[in-house]
Amino acid sequence: MKEAKKDELAKARKEVEKLTAELEHHNYQYYVMDDPEVTDAGYDKLFKRLQKLEAEHPELVHAHSPTQRVGAKPLDQFQKYRHGVPMLSLANAFNDEELVAFDERVRKFIDVKASGGELEYFAELKFDGLSINLVYENGLLVNGATRGDGEVGEDVTENIRTIRTIPLKLKTKKPPAKIEIRGEIILTVKAFESLNRDQANNGEKTFANPRNAAAGSLRQLNPRITAKRPLEGFFYGVGEVQGYELPATIAEFEDELKSWGLPVGRWRKICKGAKDVLKFYHEIETIREDLPFEIDGVVVKLNSFAAQSAAGFVSRAPRGMIAFKYPPKKVVTLIEDIQVQVGRTGALTPVAIVTPVSVGGVIVKRATLHNQDEIDRKDIRIGDQVVIQRAGDVIPEVVEVLKDKRRGDERKFFIPDVCPVCGSPVIKPEGEAVARCSGRNCVAKLRERVKHFVQKDALNVEGLGDKIVDQLVDGGLVKRLHDLFDLTFDDLMGLEGFAEKSSHKLLNSIEGARTPELYRLIFGLGIRHAGEATAKLIAQKFKSFKKIVHASEEDFLEIDGLGVEMAKSLVEYFHDEQTEEELEELLHKIHPVEPKASTHSQIFAGKTFVLTGTLPTMSRGDAEKLIEDRGGKVSSSVSKKTDFVLAGADAGSKLDKANDLGVKVIAEDEFLKMVK
Repeated sequence: MKEAKKDELAKARKEVEKLTAELEHHNYQYYVMDDPEVTDAGYDKLFKRLQKLEAEHPELVHAHSPTQRVGAKPLDQFQKYRHGVPMLSLANAFNDEELVAFDERVRKFIDVKASGGELEYFAELKFDGLSINLVYENGLLVNGATRGDGEVGEDVTENIRTIRTIPLKLKTKKPPAKIEIRGEIILTVKAFESLNRDQANNGEKTFANPRNAAAGSLRQLNPRITAKRPLEGFFYGVGEVQGYELPATIAEFEDELKSWGLPVGRWRKICKGAKDVLKFYHEIETIREDLPFEIDGVVVKLNSFAAQSAAGFVSRAPRGMIAFKYPPKKVVTLIEDIQVQVGRTGALTPVAIVTPVSVGGVIVKRATLHNQDEIDRKDIRIGDQVVIQRAGDVIPEVVEVLKDKRRGDERKFFIPDVCPVCGSPVIKPEGEAVARCSGRNCVAKLRERVKHFVQKDALNVEGLGDKIVDQLVDGGLVKRLHDLFDLTFDDLMGLEGFAEKSSHKLLNSIEGARTPELYRLIFGLGIRHAGEATAKLIAQKFKSFKKIVHASEEDFLEIDGLGVEMAKSLVEYFHDEQTEEELEELLHKIHPVEPKASTHSQIFAGKTFVLTGTLPTMSRGDAEKLIEDRGGKVSSSVSKKTDFVLAGADAGSKLDKANDLGVKVIAEDEFLKMVK
């Protein structure tokens, strides 16, 4: 009897191994080679047979079986994962001249004569997805992590296992002992549209664009949800390597990736010099709209790994690589109406309601018109056909009116004389472009003030989103900022979408916001002209909220970086009778934490920094904290008084101004040495 069971298990093991190899081969042919050898029905038949055998013999199930792509049990949270080699960002080029300038810079570091006078580049598509780092050990997938801050990402291994384009085992008999493979997780446009239809039909949130959908799908705490999303991956980069010698070029390395079973881009080319790169870039531009996925440019790299090493880095970005971006997408649509939004300071902003149109993968229904002066300058009218553009996550804007398309029934628009929400008079101070509602109790202003007050950089009340704030204000539960701290369980249970668990969770979050850092409270109050950086300076100067409230213009002007207009705005706010009453009530319910004396060496005392670009291993907030803890000040603009400009990738006009003024520019490496 035992012998029979043993023979049966051996037979099953042999068939499982055969089926696994067959299914891996068909996955490779379908996803990597785009050349399927069996029908979907044929594939499903093999898959179901493997499932049956594994159900009968659980001991034969292994982590790299094709059946294990259905997703594991839900996670409580993502663990952190430190990359073996940092995932660096790239500098950008936005036009032909900037690409040529990149080539000229790189030529200074490479022996051009040895390459026949022209550098050899490898150009491929810049996928608009989520960066990922895969780790294979002895050919088996052991980890998948997001880019994170470049040094540390989120461990999404269980979700990565559900993506059929990613092999659980490399197709090679001599795999590296360990290798980090970098790439991009995407959703095709077709898959994105299908996903959004399903989300809408199920009454769930739809996604703004394929990139957001891919990121949201990969960062699901429940891998079974990720398994249902048709994610794909493309791979092109390498990090840490052990027990493997890289080929001489990127082109050869990508061929190796493809042979291992990893999908690589179809549109890629070895280019001789900048002219060849430009030709490839513009060829792709002509077919960009017809591609099955979203791209936002072309990545250009020195093809030789040795040449990349020789070129080195600038601000921890590789000098031998660049992202050659396409210009913002522009489309034509119709202005159906113009409405006015009221902000927290009473600013009235005209917004164009347009015929819905897709711009860069996002359905746009509204576009900002900034102010009346802008409307007049561009002669924008209701009924006009206009060109709108959207770059990245920037709010769409009207860039041009097609006046030759006018029919004669278009209507001019003027900011109203009274607030469209509360009916109070609208004022426009001389010399200012923005008109403002003068109403003290305007509900629209209150909504925006509360949203600003609870945001992450202010009191950071988690779970209190815009829709909930709207319900609280419109329902009369919050009439002043301090009313937030009087909310009860019954109040929340009476709101749409709230259950017992979510009500307790929000109340706990509000309770945790009763002891904010002093600068967070100042910023959260939404005082006109007082941003986060200003709030930090004020908190450091006065130390206590009581002193701030009673400060004069002269007191505020003692702070380096605060001008007359800002000082005047602060005094007007704190000395206003209604504000004084509101703050008195607020301070009965919250207790701001005064800044403590720094335990760090004050090496930056009296020094002013300006930050620009993306730093390779730390967030801007982290860098600002390091500076401020050591006595320094962070400013938003470069001037002759600036001591250092800390520059990362994609540094813009601030870097140019620093060079013009002779201000010292430092990279993150040099900055961290100064800190230490």
